[in-house]
Amino acid sequence: MSEIKILSEQVCFNGVQGFYSHQSSVCNGPMRFGVFVPARAKNTPLPVLTWLSGLTCTEETFVIKAGAQRMAAELGLILVTPDTSPRGQNIEGEDADWDFGTGAGFYLDATQEPWARAYNMQTYVTEELQKILAENFVADLSRQGVFGHSMGGHGALTLHLKRPELYKSVSAFAPICAPSQCPWGEKAFSNYLGADRLVWARHDASELMRAQHSAADILVDQGLADQFLQTQLHPEMLEMAAKDSGQKLTLRRHRGYDHSYYFIQTFIEEHLRHHAAALA
Repeated sequence: MSEIKILSEQVCFNGVQGFYSHQSSVCNGPMRFGVFVPARAKNTPLPVLTWLSGLTCTEETFVIKAGAQRMAAELGLILVTPDTSPRGQNIEGEDADWDFGTGAGFYLDATQEPWARAYNMQTYVTEELQKILAENFVADLSRQGVFGHSMGGHGALTLHLKRPELYKSVSAFAPICAPSQCPWGEKAFSNYLGADRLVWARHDASELMRAQHSAADILVDQGLADQFLQTQLHPEMLEMAAKDSGQKLTLRRHRGYDHSYYFIQTFIEEHLRHHAAALA
């Protein structure tokens, strides 16, 4: 059994919000994650919904800011919140910028050294963390969804499109829709993956969606007052890709909303209901 350390557990809406750590082989050191388990999990395994956070965030950010536990308890959804990257690897440049390295794992497996020795967030989320959940929580891992924000929205979309048999539902808030064509993505991909843009396309939601489609109805919410909308996010590219492949996509644009968790709080209930319906 994979050993986990309990960092804290608190009663929340009659369930338990916990934070845990374990030694990760794929990320070369300790990793932290959060799990909210509704009270009804005592009687039956519940579906799992994994939230992938954005740049600079941790396993705590969504848990503290989104206000999701009340509705997750009502709907019977286990919420899982992994960290956004390995930490403390002592790699040169790891902590030099806020948008690369620590807190910016981009939910892919790095192929370039020195990053490949630890920055393997795709395998961590889709394989290693799966084993941790199976061995330590009463969860129905045959019914899983994934959602996220910004860099985590990119992660949710790409991991779903790569593994639709694992994540049967998906949604995103203000995702980086075409990382191959924005400064955040170009910086991360060139360092983690090298110079070959054909390799980048395997981790780009718009490119993946253009080449294939899944059975899911993908929900995306985007604020029109988002300071990163024009330079980093490019939802119109995801929209075009969905049209090209026939992917069912509900892309909602909201006047006045920015990139913050106030935006996420406003629409989080609708996202949770979207996943609960798909995983019922």
